[in-house]
Amino acid sequence: MTDRTTSPAHSSLVLVTLVAATGGFLFGYDTAVINGANQYLKAHFGLTPAEEGFAGASAILGCIPGAMAAGFISDRFGRKKVLFLCAILFALSALLSAVPRTFTEFLAARFIGGLGIGACSMICPVYVAELAPARKRGSLGTLFQLGIVTGIFLTLFINAWIQGRGDELWNTTAGWRWMFGAEVVPASLLLALLLVAPESPRWLLQVGREQEARQILTGVGGVEHAQQEIAAVREVLGQEDGRFRELFSPRFRVPLLVAVALMAFSQFSGINAIMYYSTKIFTTAGIGVKDAFLASVIVGLVNFLFTFVAIAFVDRAGRRPLLLIGLAVQVAALGAVGVMFWAGADGIFLLVAILAFIAAFAMALGPIPWIVCSEVFPTKIRGRAMSLATFVIWTSCYVVAQTFPMLNDHPAIGPAKTFLVYAAFSLAAFLFVLLRLPETKGRTLEQIEQSWGKPSVPEPDAAVAPV
Repeated sequence: MTDRTTSPAHSSLVLVTLVAATGGFLFGYDTAVINGANQYLKAHFGLTPAEEGFAGASAILGCIPGAMAAGFISDRFGRKKVLFLCAILFALSALLSAVPRTFTEFLAARFIGGLGIGACSMICPVYVAELAPARKRGSLGTLFQLGIVTGIFLTLFINAWIQGRGDELWNTTAGWRWMFGAEVVPASLLLALLLVAPESPRWLLQVGREQEARQILTGVGGVEHAQQEIAAVREVLGQEDGRFRELFSPRFRVPLLVAVALMAFSQFSGINAIMYYSTKIFTTAGIGVKDAFLASVIVGLVNFLFTFVAIAFVDRAGRRPLLLIGLAVQVAALGAVGVMFWAGADGIFLLVAILAFIAAFAMALGPIPWIVCSEVFPTKIRGRAMSLATFVIWTSCYVVAQTFPMLNDHPAIGPAKTFLVYAAFSLAAFLFVLLRLPETKGRTLEQIEQSWGKPSVPEPDAAVAPV
């Protein structure tokens, strides 16, 4: 027992969670840095509403090919190498986004960062899922989301702090550059962590490096755990051909539907309309610029705090109950936001409704789709399957980020109808989870994979929805 807790291999689990959290932090930073900087970018480059939307969505255009390519690369060369590449892309984007001379140069720099976000969002959940013991997989997987919301919160705070260092003219010429450039610090931290972090043991087994995989698994859960995991992985690897087309076979039709639906719903609920444009939303509601920045920081803080609800309960209550509770609150909160905009209400009540939505999303629809998607796919094609899932989430995210400024400013639509549409998508997500989502808590990745080839039978310790 002493050897297990003090061996170098045992530290691998700590390193993996730190890598995932730092990767999530960079994801969150790069996602939210546009919020607050966008109004100064608009003034500096003289952007139209459509160009403003393109500035917000430019990183997402990189996320889509980044996510698609990362799966194939990680299945071929390993999860750790892809994460190393992500860290380099984050650092390069931070530097280039801080010094553009033209709007086109800025878009190119953000596209590079998007490649890193897309690849990171695909590989971090897989990296954790393939190493964490089944009983801890949900809570450890949620640390990736905690990293994201921490990055979002600190970015909003940093943006607000930088915005307060000078007047409007200074922010328009220089302030926004510091907002983007600061990302080089966490990117350097991720590079340092990856120098000592282990590779995924399941990927190592897939490529025939059993001794390395055994050492890592022993450090994580002991000798018996390593033997059980290796035996289980061997069994399922023998049943897979490892080709991408296998994902579209009848056996995996349900997990593919689950992954695509959860990822799409998470974005069409409007979360990134708020994360990218909360300052714009609050100023539209009649809140002053400085107060709008403060309100955006509060949004980030609530997002951060309620992620701990998911960490605490995702392996206890399960994925389905948290999703159903969170989505029910989302529907009510988004509906209230739409009604208040329609009625011309502003101030504290609007902020409370938005915060209720953020809290619900942070405890459910934010972290859980990443966890579920990393659990339901077969080992040999998990990377490529996650690429498809992240392609869906980033395509959906791009649609929301690109269209929100135009919908919000359109005289026939406006913020009221826009948020009611987001409420309708949240209601559709609630019904999907209620009717189609199986419970995966407490089951090994191999047990989940094998269950898709059998009739849907409830687990003794988990209520499984019919599929």
